Amino acid sequence: MGQILHGSAKTTHAVRAAIQRSKASIKELAGRYDLNPKTVTKWRKRPFVHDAAMGPKAPHSTVLSAEEEALAVAFRKHTLLPLDDCLYALQATIPHLTRSSLHRLFQRHSISRLPAIEGETKQQKAFKHYPIGYFHIDIAEVRTGEGKLHLFVAIDRT
Repeated sequence: MGQILHGSAKTTHAVRAAIQRSKASIKELAGRYDLNPKTVTKWRKRPFVHDAAMGPKAPHSTVLSAEEEALAVAFRKHTLLPLDDCLYALQATIPHLTRSSLHRLFQRHSISRLPAIEGETKQQKAFKHYPIGYFHIDIAEVRTGEGKLHLFVAIDRT
């Protein structure tokens, strides 16, 4: 698998390693690899050739306090409720809680997906093979406040 570089990257792992091994001057290396001298200096100082991790070292919420985060995480782990149900239940205690901040919190703590419940998943059946040109129509009754409506669904299996 190859390296994944951002759009403005001008150095690869090989170039970075060559810069670190070279005894040439910074100006000479910058000219050779068509780089800014600051870039050459940066890679000379680093003991590694991969990109440094960006972002906060200890991610935390800017909206919630540590106690509110702990409360929301404990609530989710204890109740196993879906995101929206957790939001409605926790908004009474934490009024400034938003759906997006709660979702990001659950993602940070790896609890954004509920565990699968045994026996709940159904086996997927493969579609039956039909000859080209086969046309299937389903009719469904839809009850509304005004009465019954008929919904026609047509599937062309070509």
